[in-house]
Amino acid sequence: MSRTLPRFTGHDLSRRRLLALAAATAAGALLPARAWAKPAIVATTGQVADMVRIVAASRAEVTGLLQEGIDPHTYKLTRSDIGRLMAADAVFYNGLLLEGKMTDALLRIGGSGKPVHAVSEWMPKDRLLAPAEFEGQYDPHVWMDVALWTQAMDGVVEALSKLDPDGVDGFRANEAAYGTQLRRLHDYAGQVLSSVPDAARVLVTAHDAFNYLGRAYGVEVVGIQGLSTESEAGLQRVEEIVSMLVDRKIPAVFVETSVTDRNVRALIEGAASRGHKVVIGGSLFSDAMGAPGTYEGTYVGMIDHNVTTIARALGGDAPAGGFQGRLARAG
Repeated sequence: MSRTLPRFTGHDLSRRRLLALAAATAAGALLPARAWAKPAIVATTGQVADMVRIVAASRAEVTGLLQEGIDPHTYKLTRSDIGRLMAADAVFYNGLLLEGKMTDALLRIGGSGKPVHAVSEWMPKDRLLAPAEFEGQYDPHVWMDVALWTQAMDGVVEALSKLDPDGVDGFRANEAAYGTQLRRLHDYAGQVLSSVPDAARVLVTAHDAFNYLGRAYGVEVVGIQGLSTESEAGLQRVEEIVSMLVDRKIPAVFVETSVTDRNVRALIEGAASRGHKVVIGGSLFSDAMGAPGTYEGTYVGMIDHNVTTIARALGGDAPAGGFQGRLARAG
């Protein structure tokens, strides 16, 4: 048996639409006021994501693209990464070619009109390092100098305020509070690293990621590889560093969480063959931070871990609990 479908007049259709709209409006009114308004932000590295997340606080959803142990120099964007970047309201990245293979894609996305910001652009150019061996490029590892990293926050506040003008007062307050913590961290790093005896104040690592730390806190830095982890360490370079370790009686070298330890272990073996014992002083966070949800998974925790580990391994004096312990004791 066929069924006759109900027929609706124009008046009936208008009434049904109005009822549906009223129901949707009522349902929306039950949701939090900013539930649909929060900007979605994607940041490339953990360091950048941490800064943006702290300044934005609850007024934005900030997602980090690269996770624990991922090397930004060599990372290739996946299809899902591109989707996340394209769907974001804004993108923040380090810049200075740190993101290597991602850089072209980030520039193209920015060229489409989406707000895409390199935080290094908000730092004074005269404070950026451009070693001769970098062939005209700036060293991108700017977060290793806490005072320099702090200077990017004004730009972050300005960029967030364009997305969410109503949040500017909160952004400024968050910047001030975080800035105070970072100034204390900067002072701590200088104090504990200056406690290392002058002759031993040499930081030997897998690649040139610590030059800003060296300049800021008076440490000589020696990287086996160059600016990028894609560069290769030649046998001659390894032999030169072995000779330095032996001649200057350097007690420790350091591995990095996001870089293979093969070359560092070659140094230890080379020094041992010449009668000098060198140990691994610890594992440092260079291009990536620690696991999300851990202290070392924050920028403050990353720097605290690094400078405290370096100081202790090279004969310096770092307090129990490092910077975190000092803050706790200060109340």
